[in-house]
Amino acid sequence: MAPTSTDGSREDVLGPPYVATTLPLAPDDEGEVVATLVHRPAADPTGQAVLHVHGFADYFFQTGAADFWCERGYDFYALDLRKYGRSLLSHQTPNFVTDLGTYYEELDLAFAAVAADHDRIVLSAHSTGGLTVPLWASDRRPDVAGMVLNAPWLDMHGDVITRNLALPVLHRVGAYRARLAIPRKVSGIYARSIHVEHEGEWPFDLAWKPLQSWPVYAGWIRAIRMGQARVAAGIDVPAPVLVLSSTRSGHPASIADPDAFSTDIVLDVEQIRRRAPMLGRHVTLAQVEGAMHDVTLSRPEVRKVVFDEVARFLSAYVDG
Repeated sequence: MAPTSTDGSREDVLGPPYVATTLPLAPDDEGEVVATLVHRPAADPTGQAVLHVHGFADYFFQTGAADFWCERGYDFYALDLRKYGRSLLSHQTPNFVTDLGTYYEELDLAFAAVAADHDRIVLSAHSTGGLTVPLWASDRRPDVAGMVLNAPWLDMHGDVITRNLALPVLHRVGAYRARLAIPRKVSGIYARSIHVEHEGEWPFDLAWKPLQSWPVYAGWIRAIRMGQARVAAGIDVPAPVLVLSSTRSGHPASIADPDAFSTDIVLDVEQIRRRAPMLGRHVTLAQVEGAMHDVTLSRPEVRKVVFDEVARFLSAYVDG
């Protein structure tokens, strides 16, 4: 393990200039719990920062996104939530909670740490994080200048039978059998399409982000459904919001299908489009042709369009 400095930070697994700080949290029924705040400073001292939160079966490794923010003069921070990535401890069930409000503890701590040194903060989040962070912001009312959501998981995808029959049953079961594992098929195509040792260009730790994802449990699905129901009823993010997604969802049967590299093969982008206006009073939607699920991991020419959209949003509504 890298040595810890006097401020509690240590060299991150990504190497310099990234550093990481462990955030001790209240123990739960599995024991010790921590979160991890990763930091990369901009080239020059600045009073503005972005705080990013990852999705399910994920952690922060998206250095291209950090490049964009730092080049724009923002200090970059990323939070690995409890039981994810850098924060996953050996005795824990990966990625498991039964209430998205559980994450408010580390979000509060991370935001306070960033706000101590910055007077303009933008929130960023992807997929499941893109559901959790707006809920937290709506409830906690932090002083933020804007929010950028990358393919947020605002509604449960699936066919009519799954959505109308299976999911309501799982919701009820999740209340009393929270750790019931739910069988599902994961092709591994998405992780392969982005991992550098397969067909992608990004190095990430397969122990933290497995090709076959992580198991999901009834209690976790119930937590997601409850959060999505709140969004459907309307929440109030206290800042302008940019919602990014691909223009199209894909269902490739193999990694050889071009859709694996040019569509969202994880979520339904039309559901994202329909639910986005329910996030607050000021929501901008940008659907990018050829984008993947994590739009910041798309092919280079598509990433440029993604970051151009973010820059346009920041210039219009956030930067002073």
